[in-house]
Amino acid sequence: MKLEKLSADKKNNRLSFTLKDSEEYFANTIRRMIMEEVPTLAVEDVEIKENSSALYDEMLALRLGLCPIKTDLNSYELRDRCKCGGEGCARCELKMVLKGAKKGYIYATEAESMDPKCSFVYPMPVVKLMAKQKIEVQMTAILGRGKEHTKWSPGMAWYFGWPELKATSKSSLDVFAKHNAIEAKAGSLQIKDVSRWNGACEDLCEKNGIEVSFSDKNFVFTVESWGQLSCNEMLDKSAEIFLEKLSEFEKLV
Repeated sequence: MKLEKLSADKKNNRLSFTLKDSEEYFANTIRRMIMEEVPTLAVEDVEIKENSSALYDEMLALRLGLCPIKTDLNSYELRDRCKCGGEGCARCELKMVLKGAKKGYIYATEAESMDPKCSFVYPMPVVKLMAKQKIEVQMTAILGRGKEHTKWSPGMAWYFGWPELKATSKSSLDVFAKHNAIEAKAGSLQIKDVSRWNGACEDLCEKNGIEVSFSDKNFVFTVESWGQLSCNEMLDKSAEIFLEKLSEFEKLV
């Protein structure tokens, strides 16, 4: 199995790479590990000290729970694995406070975190206050997995088989030459930037007489982070979890 990076877009938290000489079940396993097993921090418990805004307490808590929190996996542990037995300590809990008494929007990044390394990623609007309205919310964030609730999912991961193109007697390559998308090389058609391949590309090929099939051994894999972890951290952690599960399985058989 070989991996080769295609593109890394740090601005949009996206990484694309090729997975060659592999199997679809392995690619799908990594995809599921990333989305369901890689842990991140998210607000779990909320104590509303004051809320005179137009939002119900439940809606305020819901919004805060869905705001991504920058996560340091080296500093925090899952509650069920923590030495405190899940009772709550600095190793398995992150305390945060959000206060606001000004007219206008209150943003998630205005919250004070007890751990400067772990705070809300984006300035997402939580609530809009009118004159004389106030909010004070105390939050407890914990590590969790996407399979338990989507608020703990670190991002998206998807893949598709490498597109294999074949020209026919009816093929028209002029349209691709204009877009600089496909080139004829060594007697075969090749895609110049496979990370941008989508359904529209397949439709365009079919309309211009180019047959498209997809490899079941080579894949184009893309990871997109919501901001809690980098794409590399998501991949590293998913591989670590996969190896742990394999070790557990080996002990059971």
